[in-house]
Amino acid sequence: MFLSLFHAISVHFVFLFCIFLQVSSLRAKIKFGENLCKKLYFHTAIATFFTHPLIYIDTTQMSKVKTVYRCEQCGTDHPKWAGQCSECGEWNSLLEVTLAPATTHRAQPKMGGGYAGQAATITTLNKVSVSHETRLATGIGEFDRVLGGGLVTGSVVLIGGDPGIGKSTILLQTATHMAAAQSSALYVTGEESLSQVALRAHRLELPTEHLKVMAETCVERICEVLAQERPAVAILDSIQTLYTETLQSAPGGVSQIRESAALLTRFAKNSGTALFIVGHVTKEGALAGPRVLEHMVDCVLYFEGQSDSRYRMIRAVKNRFGAVNELGVFGMTDKGLREVANPSAIFLSRYDEAIPGSIVMISREGTRPLLVEVQALVDDAHGQPRRVALGLEQNRLNMLLAVMHRHGGVQTSGQDVYVNVVGGLKITETGSDLAVLLACASSLRGKALPQQLAVFGEVGLSGEIRPVPNGQERLKEAIKHGFKYIILPRGNAPQKPVPNVQIISVARLHEALTEAMNLSEELA
Repeated sequence: MFLSLFHAISVHFVFLFCIFLQVSSLRAKIKFGENLCKKLYFHTAIATFFTHPLIYIDTTQMSKVKTVYRCEQCGTDHPKWAGQCSECGEWNSLLEVTLAPATTHRAQPKMGGGYAGQAATITTLNKVSVSHETRLATGIGEFDRVLGGGLVTGSVVLIGGDPGIGKSTILLQTATHMAAAQSSALYVTGEESLSQVALRAHRLELPTEHLKVMAETCVERICEVLAQERPAVAILDSIQTLYTETLQSAPGGVSQIRESAALLTRFAKNSGTALFIVGHVTKEGALAGPRVLEHMVDCVLYFEGQSDSRYRMIRAVKNRFGAVNELGVFGMTDKGLREVANPSAIFLSRYDEAIPGSIVMISREGTRPLLVEVQALVDDAHGQPRRVALGLEQNRLNMLLAVMHRHGGVQTSGQDVYVNVVGGLKITETGSDLAVLLACASSLRGKALPQQLAVFGEVGLSGEIRPVPNGQERLKEAIKHGFKYIILPRGNAPQKPVPNVQIISVARLHEALTEAMNLSEELA
């Protein structure tokens, strides 16, 4: 029995020992296989790197996609979303943008020299050849006036305004007029179809046989067509619909607008083709897109006026080839925009009799003097007094009322004051100060000023009446329209008397108030 037990234990021991040997062998084989795989992977990686290095880099060093939040107004990138841009202070302007992975090469521009399109060479200023600018007539006199005398070849003009105010209309009129006058023109639309452009041209009864049109939004394709056709002028409607193939962002973004405008500006400088670029505006009335867009172009024009009003005004806020703040006045008709030959007439209201709170001021917009009616209403306040200014700056009105109280003896602290510039015109110059205060004093005292009275002058904080630029031109404009009484600063008084016109020069605000009220009583 003992032998049988020993035999059984020996058999089990041998069996367990065999199992141990098999497991050890299997572990050794597995370890050997792992080492072999590592060696094979290492040699394969080395061979791949020397034979196909780009494939090796792309498959082993590929970075994950990165997203940032970019401001639509200034283009600043933020690592996370925020309600307000920390750079420009704009609210709700951050959009998520996916950044493309970095590449080892970068597309080289075909044209050098920055926005000017000239080679980067150093020279002295006296050796630079100066050529007289060549201007093209647009066929619309008021439009030529705003541009500084016509469209300069190779210039880039950015025109903005509210929707439906007439941007596409006036540019289509300009394109057809220039094409009919043997100046080749190309109209590139990105917002409308060609049939819509043709329908507008037929509705406005414009000549269409010479104007070339194209529907395209790719900037590279547009530049290729412009290089082939070489037109004298091209209209692009609009910059927010264009895109460049070098960027992956959607059209209308900050990067797309900036790069598209840069390519077009560089092309215009190299080729000599003048470009009109239409720009959208924001809810605040500013041009949509980065601020650098206005710095790239040569001229920036803004449409002013209400879309439901009969009159439209185009103002030049930037012009490298003409006067800044130049104003062109147009009338909207069923046949398009028509220029107004005498703008002063539309801003004047002739009444049967003089009314309190109304006066005519002699303003100046760009190189043109304008006669504009200013109306004021001063009434008792029911609660907190209000100060409302339409066509004038609100803060300046508050300052002028304080000056009139201190140096003119006219108090409006318990009164509501409403001031309006007739015709929807926006006055930014200081020559309107005296007219605003005389209109407020007339409404407060209930005394009507003479209809044949015109005034201009700047009012200082100490109550002095300061002279304004181009006083003689303002005076001639008032005389041309038949005004018999003119109150102006003493520094702008003419040296010789003017026949049939009473010139009243004043140096202090209380003098102007006294002279105006005395004149009102004499002619009453």
